Amino acid sequence: MQIGRDRQAMRDCVGGWRQAGAPVALVPTMGALHDGHMSLLSHARAWLDARGGGRVVTSIFVNPTQFGPNEDLASYPRDEEADLAMLRDAGCDAVFLPSVGDIWRPGAQIVVEVTALSRTLMGRLRLGHFRGVATVVTKLFNIVGPDAATFGEKDYQQLAVVRQMVADLDVPVEILPVPTVREADGLAMSSRNRRLSPAERAAAPVLSRALDRAGQMVAEGAGLSAIRAELRRIIGAEPLAHVRSIDIRDAADLSRIAKIRRPVVVLLTVSFGDVLLIDQRVADPKGLGYVR
Repeated sequence: MQIGRDRQAMRDCVGGWRQAGAPVALVPTMGALHDGHMSLLSHARAWLDARGGGRVVTSIFVNPTQFGPNEDLASYPRDEEADLAMLRDAGCDAVFLPSVGDIWRPGAQIVVEVTALSRTLMGRLRLGHFRGVATVVTKLFNIVGPDAATFGEKDYQQLAVVRQMVADLDVPVEILPVPTVREADGLAMSSRNRRLSPAERAAAPVLSRALDRAGQMVAEGAGLSAIRAELRRIIGAEPLAHVRSIDIRDAADLSRIAKIRRPVVVLLTVSFGDVLLIDQRVADPKGLGYVR
C-alpha cells in the first residue's frame, strides 16, 4: 500500500497506474475508520472488479473548512496508525494523507458551493459546512483524478450535494452511493460514536428505532405531521437525546413535500451531550416500508 502525503506524491502514484491503463476509485474519509468505511472501500473494489480491475485510493483528511467555530474540529478522533492498519488489511492500494497546508494554501480564494442544497436541512444548523465539503471534494477529485468515488447514504445530504456538484460542473467522476452500515443495536456507524459517553452510547440507538417506526408509518399511509409527532415522541422519551431537526423530504432531490406520494427520506439530527449525530431512512409509501 502506497502512502502519499502531498499532492505531487499522490499524482505521481496515480499517474503510474493511469499509464498502465488502470481505473481508479476514491474513498474520501476523515479517518477514525470503522466498518462503515470498509464498506465504502468494498463497494469501490466491486465497481472496479466489474470493469476488469483497478486501484482503490482512500483519502484521510480532517477538513477544517467544514467545521463551524463551535464544532468539534479539535476533538475529532484521529488514529493514523490504526487507520493505515485497517486499510492494509482491506487491500487498499494507496492512501492520500495530506496536511492542512497542502490542501488549503495561504491566499486561496476559490470556493465551491451547491447553493440551494447547501443552505437547507443540515446546512441551516451548520452554516458553511457543505461549502467546505463541496470545495474539498472538488480538490480531492482534481488531485487524485478518480473515475469513481464512494459516499455513504448516512450522510444523505452530503451525497446529494456531491452529486449536484459533479453534475453542475461536468466532473467526470461516477458517484457510488453506499447503504448505511449499522452496529448490532441499530446505531449507524460513525467516527463520532467514539466520543459518546457509555450512557450516551446506550441511548443513541433511539435514532434507528425512531426511523424504523417512521418507515412503518410511511408504508401505512400516515401523514407528515403524524410521522413527525411520533418521531418527537420516541426520541423525546430518551432524556439524553436532544432533537436538533426532523425532516421528511423527497428522496430523489431533497425537495420539500406536502404529501407523501413517492419515496421519501426521513432525516434526523440529534445531539447527545456535545456530540451531534445524524441518521436517515429512505421509505416507500406503497406498502414497502423502509428501503434502507
